[in-house]
Amino acid sequence: MFDHYRYDGTEPFDIKKVSTSETKLVKDKEEAAQKLDKNNKKIDELQQKLYAEKKEGVIFLFQAMDAAGKDGTIRAVLSCLSPHGVHEAAFKSPSSDELAHDYLWRIEKNVPAKGEIAIFNRSQYEEVLIYRVKKLWNSQANADRIDPDKILDYRYQDIKNFEEYLWHNNVRTVKIFLNVSKEEQARRFLDRIEEPEKNWKFSGADYEERQYWDDYQKAFEAAINKTASKHAPWFVVPADHKWYMRYVVSEIILDTLKDMDPHYPVVTEDRLQEFGRYKTALEKELGIEDSPDKKEED
Repeated sequence: MFDHYRYDGTEPFDIKKVSTSETKLVKDKEEAAQKLDKNNKKIDELQQKLYAEKKEGVIFLFQAMDAAGKDGTIRAVLSCLSPHGVHEAAFKSPSSDELAHDYLWRIEKNVPAKGEIAIFNRSQYEEVLIYRVKKLWNSQANADRIDPDKILDYRYQDIKNFEEYLWHNNVRTVKIFLNVSKEEQARRFLDRIEEPEKNWKFSGADYEERQYWDDYQKAFEAAINKTASKHAPWFVVPADHKWYMRYVVSEIILDTLKDMDPHYPVVTEDRLQEFGRYKTALEKELGIEDSPDKKEED
């Protein structure tokens, strides 16, 4: 249904050729809201089974330009989940401690255990997005043997290998790029300036980053082409209409969990017998082992 949003390395991704505003999977906003609600219920059910089974973990990773709607989408689609077995990690500018380590160090600490879901609000891809746009290798210390001209290529390779490593160790990585247009970003920035309750969301730095729009578009295109794979695909979701974007993300997440196909663990005969002993003891404690209701049930 949404295969045309999926990039797994078999076809090249050209950011100029994909729509930021299409809504082709539903007829209107009302239908999208209804389907989102149904999907959230199914996502919740599957997450409970995933947590109980504890065989596989999954990372849902979100990247986007400012004001594309990462936070709102995460709330709309994933707030239905139980806090057990789910955690969100927001990767902002690295601290001095993080910069002193390899760039995947802070990512590795947030990889989910089997049975868990991790939500990455930004991710390791900051290291090939802002790192590329701002040429941060010029301001960071590197060993003399490191060739600055090869750092980006090494990082694309390392990230792709890291995601393959996670796949081999029971953790999936699902990468979602919320693709907003420059015009829509401008409208959302204006909303943040004009509406008092949204003022806190806007800073001068947001506008300054906008001046690098074309460079970021090239960086996203390169990152997707360099790291998309069968086991760790990218999904490029139109983000100009928030209601549509949230619905599509719910479909991606639901489809992933369905493919994982989690089940509640099967209770063995020995465990059932153990339950019977506990049941008898608890009924005796409550004084209901010889009650009329229990005899009628028997």
